[in-house]
Amino acid sequence: MRKINITKSAEKFIKKLPSKQYRQVVGTILSLIENPCPHDSKQLKGSSKYQRVDIGEYRIVYHFDKNTVYIAIVGKRNDNEVYKRFKQGKY
Repeated sequence: MRKINITKSAEKFIKKLPSKQYRQVVGTILSLIENPCPHDSKQLKGSSKYQRVDIGEYRIVYHFDKNTVYIAIVGKRNDNEVYKRFKQGKY
């Protein structure tokens, strides 16, 4: 079974979510343990290892290996802040 490794900034963002969205995001992260390539995940352009998955109005950027799912960024879908932070390596 895979483990989850989450960045401090992603953890901080998740903790600030309203309870309903918190449950949705955490549930999706936990489901990535069993299936790190769900049908609605997409590979990020310009990256061979990072993927994204959307949950309602939120987006998770992550990558994985055979033992661990690495959650890099969690953020709002409707702005480009997630991608700006990713490109700048701020996660």
